[in-house]
Amino acid sequence: MPTILIFATNNSNKVKEIKSLVAEDLIVLSLADAGINIDIPEPFDTLEANATEKSTVIHQLTKQNCFSEDTGLEVSALNGAPGVKSARYAGENRDFQSNIDLLLLNLQNEHDRTAQFRTVISLIWEQQEYLFEGICTGKISQEQKGKEGFGYDPIFIPDGATISFAEMTMEEKNQYSHRKKAMHKLIDFLKLKLP
Repeated sequence: MPTILIFATNNSNKVKEIKSLVAEDLIVLSLADAGINIDIPEPFDTLEANATEKSTVIHQLTKQNCFSEDTGLEVSALNGAPGVKSARYAGENRDFQSNIDLLLLNLQNEHDRTAQFRTVISLIWEQQEYLFEGICTGKISQEQKGKEGFGYDPIFIPDGATISFAEMTMEEKNQYSHRKKAMHKLIDFLKLKLP
């Protein structure tokens, strides 16, 4: 019997990325797949608290096993910004081109361009919450390159690569992906729990 997990997100890009990571015996349903039409706020100042908020809301609504994630881009020269505010860095309208423009502007005189993507997954499994973290280190490029991916992918080059996330296929991105690292911890956890 396949295991069903509701993924507490409306972000179709994230759903696609997560679905590319899971085996056939794990069925991931987006909020839309599960017939849930709500936008859950992310009011907290840590990725962990926002992830917990989203999974808790969906668990209370459905009483089913579910998970959520919150991801931030943490730039060394900006003291970890945009961090938890990554999606709203340039304002509440979540426009990633504006976010990228603002980030490049704020880094224009900086020599240190090291950064990391950090994902925190909150899984609620059999009424208990478990947290999993994935980190991908890299640097912010001087200019945007590539059309794949989403968010800050056109300006993030992971350590060990010479091209941005947005220049990679999904398979190539998954070799480095913070989301994949966190998701693999979740999958390894489920393997111990499932018969």
